[in-house]
Amino acid sequence: MNPATLTVPTAAEELGRRFHALERLLEVTRTLAEEVDTDRIMPLAIREACRALDCERASLYAFDEVTKELYTTATVGLEISEIRTVLGRGISGATAESRRAEIISDPPNDPRWSPRIDKATGFKTRNILSAPIIAPDERLLGVLQLINKRGGDFDEFDLQLVTAFASHTAAALYRAHLVEQRREQQIVETALNAARDVQRGFMPQVLSTPPGYEAATWWLPNQAIGGDYCDLVPLRDGGLGLIVADVSGHGLGPSLLMASVRAALRALILVQSAPETILSMLGKTLYADLERGLFITMFLGSLDVRQHVLQFSNAGHAPALHYSAKRNRFRALDATGMPLGVEDPPSYTTGPTITMEVGDMVLLCTDGIVEAMDVTGKQFGVKRLKEFVRKNLALPLTELVFKIGEEVQGHYEGDAPADDLTVLAVRRTAT
Repeated sequence: MNPATLTVPTAAEELGRRFHALERLLEVTRTLAEEVDTDRIMPLAIREACRALDCERASLYAFDEVTKELYTTATVGLEISEIRTVLGRGISGATAESRRAEIISDPPNDPRWSPRIDKATGFKTRNILSAPIIAPDERLLGVLQLINKRGGDFDEFDLQLVTAFASHTAAALYRAHLVEQRREQQIVETALNAARDVQRGFMPQVLSTPPGYEAATWWLPNQAIGGDYCDLVPLRDGGLGLIVADVSGHGLGPSLLMASVRAALRALILVQSAPETILSMLGKTLYADLERGLFITMFLGSLDVRQHVLQFSNAGHAPALHYSAKRNRFRALDATGMPLGVEDPPSYTTGPTITMEVGDMVLLCTDGIVEAMDVTGKQFGVKRLKEFVRKNLALPLTELVFKIGEEVQGHYEGDAPADDLTVLAVRRTAT
């Protein structure tokens, strides 16, 4: 294709393309969750990635740990049956060695690029999007590579999307590998453990907070895996995004669905900052996948750390609380719309603006925290949660959320909670 003939899409066309791409991501994630045959996973992943990003060619390279070679196992639009390279050689080899996804906007002028395949096929490579496929145990599995985006150049949205495709492909390949090893005696346990490792990778291990604030989280799934998710993410307008979500039910299905939600949400955050708009777009994208009775509650806040104000939208999620240090009082950050998956089209508004004064805290939990029951059937409850927080306000926030978890674990009956337990807290510490 001659670059001069490329047509720049309108804003509406670009938004439509992104919705289509997210729908393809969610669809392939659902399919990969059910697939344990490596020979079917690879062609499916590369075909759907190529469709989602609207590319002319695509290749999925597998990595041979013994020979340290990369070799194509599935392709789209490529006449050559197999391509082989080594770590550090060519674009695919460089991606495998660096373990970083990247956009190559002008391959012929990139010193790593080899024109050998173009010369052999008569094809003209305009741009390349390349992403490593890394297993949950950090092993290199391969490289996913897309070539020649129709209609223009790859952008940051495409980079995030191909990273999500690579992540889900890695999860599926890793799970397939485990199932193959232990199929006869522990096939169910193997799949659950693989998904657990993936989900733990999606939960934040370290929270980066701006000056004047502290943040902390604590999480415990009810089984090997769960359907909770929390995060702190930078927003496009410079704000700090506060996210807590909970898929109805728990186990393998909700865990994998939440992984897809995280990928879709992070892609939308690249183009939107308003919580109500992001929730509405996310709900529209997810609705078809939630028709079988599943739904997702989600709190999405945008904290302006310069003006110290919080805007939020709440898709039926509780408890979500704001603690005012000056008044020593909690305020519920109530729902501004139904849970995701309940309405089509979804509609969300913003809640009242919250001013964050020094000492103020936003405390977000999933319902497993307050609904945990003791041997008599008594729930832990929101009242006890508030009282416990008040008594322990002097603690560093990391220690406070950990002690909330300890208190809830000491309340419920049995060795494991009846539901996933998640806490996310953000507190202003200085002017």
